Amino acid sequence: MSGTENLWDKRYAQADYLFGVDPNAFLASQSARLKPGSRALAIADGEGRNGVWLAQHGLSVLSIDSSRVALAKGRKLAEARGVALEQQLADLETWDWPQDAFDLVVAIFIQFAAPDLRAVIFENMRRALKPGGLLVLEGYRPEQIAYGTGGPSSVENLYTEALLRTAFSDMEILELRSYDAAIHEGKGHNGMSALINLVARKPA
Repeated sequence: MSGTENLWDKRYAQADYLFGVDPNAFLASQSARLKPGSRALAIADGEGRNGVWLAQHGLSVLSIDSSRVALAKGRKLAEARGVALEQQLADLETWDWPQDAFDLVVAIFIQFAAPDLRAVIFENMRRALKPGGLLVLEGYRPEQIAYGTGGPSSVENLYTEALLRTAFSDMEILELRSYDAAIHEGKGHNGMSALINLVARKPA
């Protein structure tokens, strides 16, 4: 996926943070579920806003992304916030996912993946969780195409409740919600958006 990596390097090669430096609002709303000292994986974490926020809440965080430029900006953000953030350069198509390793897996707007790759990523996210671990996921629904305020241009990359229920049918779904709301995450996600949220627990 070198072409994709180069594309993201170009997108992140600006002084500002493309998606801002504050955590995703849905992730932040889940703070009561976080346990200091637990191990978290932040998938396609970009410039680190979500991984750094998790570290600020006392979690041990592995932040992965396919862009070296984004990871460098994530390191700067972690240093500015005074937290430790473990990072890895990772192509999710070929990355050697740890198994039963994380108490929390966070996947916020990872909709660069077409259906075949998405199925592989979803399966690996489940396997990466420890028994009893939590998955926190936010994405766009197909209605997002009309809004045009962020996310992929391909409708097949977007999520529906039925898709997520099927994909994570072996997990306990604690929250699954579709709604429209205005979000403001830097220049990358800005304006009224068609959102879908999932919190699911891997069986103990």
